[in-house]
Amino acid sequence: MSDTITSPAKKARHLLGMAGLAVGLAAGLAQADTIKTPAALAAANKIVYCAAVGAPPLSFYKEDGSLVGMEIDFGNELAKRIGVKPEWINVQFDGIIPALQAKHCDAIISGLYDKPKRREVIDFIDYMNSFQTMVVPVGNPKHIKTLSDLSGLKLSASNGTTIQSLAEAENEKLKAAGKPPITIVPFPTETDAIQALRIGQVDAYGTTIEISAYYVFLAPKLFELAGDPFNTIKAGIGLRKGDPDIEQALNQAFSDMRADGTYKKILATWGLEKLDLD
Repeated sequence: MSDTITSPAKKARHLLGMAGLAVGLAAGLAQADTIKTPAALAAANKIVYCAAVGAPPLSFYKEDGSLVGMEIDFGNELAKRIGVKPEWINVQFDGIIPALQAKHCDAIISGLYDKPKRREVIDFIDYMNSFQTMVVPVGNPKHIKTLSDLSGLKLSASNGTTIQSLAEAENEKLKAAGKPPITIVPFPTETDAIQALRIGQVDAYGTTIEISAYYVFLAPKLFELAGDPFNTIKAGIGLRKGDPDIEQALNQAFSDMRADGTYKKILATWGLEKLDLD
């Protein structure tokens, strides 16, 4: 079973070269009294998060159906500190901002990159650095190191993600150079996209460093990283414009978590210390 991708999520920490630590929840309880709970959240006694579940180690379902992951721990701790219960709604990534705008949730916590175009329609509280990577079959038979090496090949990706946009931009360069384009094969979830690589439907799978590290460590006889990480960017909590009370409460809760070390512990639990903003 070592060739499968069903091992516990905590193993991802080893690929990034970091030791795991237990999540410290007690500190969050002490902070909740100091943060003013937004009236709308207090009335509902909950904060609803939108997430594209299925992107381990950020968010995924265990075999018993329980929802786990770094971002799940993060969102649950934020909720605790502002004095409400967390609720999670599973939304496909390409529809996650419309879901927030339609008030299906109060915030997005789903590896959402903070981009200028997105800031035109929503606000952000950045909480993590990230990078793009590509995963290939072990041995890298097509010798892929950069996006340009995918000319004439197939790349899977979760629909609406940054790697898909980068591949589309690369296709413009390839076209101008008279080279074959990348065939981009979008899937609803990261799990579907990596599965396409596993069964040979595509030549590479594009995603973020935290997700690729997870899959490569869980199946080292199947997958490896291609080339170096690229396109450094920050991921953030997505918030509706015009909800200053919710933004202020979440921002204060996150600041408290950073100050008392709780956030570092959450990152460490999932092997993601190197993605800390500090």
